[in-house]
Amino acid sequence: MFISSSGAVEGSRVFYTIGKIEAASSWHPEDSGPLQSNWRELILRELIRKAEDLDADAVVGLDFKSDASIQNPETGVRLNRMIASGFAVKLSCAVAA
Repeated sequence: MFISSSGAVEGSRVFYTIGKIEAASSWHPEDSGPLQSNWRELILRELIRKAEDLDADAVVGLDFKSDASIQNPETGVRLNRMIASGFAVKLSCAVAA
């Protein structure tokens, strides 16, 4: 699986876009970072799994952002999570790994 923060994969062309995909970290208190130190790796792995389920060759336009916060009704604590998003695509030719 190829991952690119730009809209392209070096050595290949995007044949067609399958669709936008997203993966999220676990919820954490709004005023702190994600509780897992490897949160980027975890949500990137989930994003790749979703792309593979769609038979994509690559994910382009990879972006990480903070989701809108919510308030836990039981505790009153505001929670947030991180989102990884990108576009699952099919490539016009295979890129040598």
